[in-house]
Amino acid sequence: MAKKKESTVEQKLRALYDLQLIDSRVDEIRNVRGELPLEVQDLEDEVQGLKTRIDKLKTDVETINFEIAAKKNLIEESKALIKKYSEQQKNVRNSREFNSLTKEVEFQELEIQLAEKNIKEFKAQIEQKKEVITETKEKLTEREGHLKHKKGELDAILAETEKEEKALLKKSEEFEQQIEERLVNAYKRIRHNVKNGLAVVPVERGASGGSFFTIPPQVQVEIASRKKIITDEHSGRILVDPMLAEEEQDKMQKMFSKL
Repeated sequence: MAKKKESTVEQKLRALYDLQLIDSRVDEIRNVRGELPLEVQDLEDEVQGLKTRIDKLKTDVETINFEIAAKKNLIEESKALIKKYSEQQKNVRNSREFNSLTKEVEFQELEIQLAEKNIKEFKAQIEQKKEVITETKEKLTEREGHLKHKKGELDAILAETEKEEKALLKKSEEFEQQIEERLVNAYKRIRHNVKNGLAVVPVERGASGGSFFTIPPQVQVEIASRKKIITDEHSGRILVDPMLAEEEQDKMQKMFSKL
């Protein structure tokens, strides 16, 4: 395999700043999407939760209806027993047998009263659950509409940016290949540690880009000479001179416009 040609410090600085511009452009695209993917995911979870709740409520109603049917059967059985005991009372031989059958009839009448009370309570539960189902369905319709709107927003943004993002990520990999691994690792480490992802910044008004800490004139001269890689002692960012930055920005802007 052919050995990589040794790059000058200036070439390394240009390559690093180009990589920064590409990665910053990817950051911009992702910021445009912002919280939309998370919003869509939250809405999808909420919609699924509402559907699950409706299914559970419907199952509860079915279960209560089974309970009502069981109580109605019990009432019919009790009525049949009352009829049977009443018939038997006509043929009793003594008062003891008559009293015993009377107690059986009274017990069955109490069973009927209790079952009817249970049925009334069950029906009230069903009405309450049906109200909740109606309210939940209304909320579900509203959240599904909101989800559809947000998905439309996200799809539109993705359609606009996905192609460019993929092309930029490919370019980022290509540019990384042109820079020695040691520098790429340093760049990624700095980029990970700083809030805005800016690991390579130009000197602006005597300070490193995005910083208020002034860079001594002698250091600024060294940066402009492009003879060695210099980092900001406060943030650790790699520094480039304004002229180099402007040249690379123009160059990369032309590249971005073609993606």
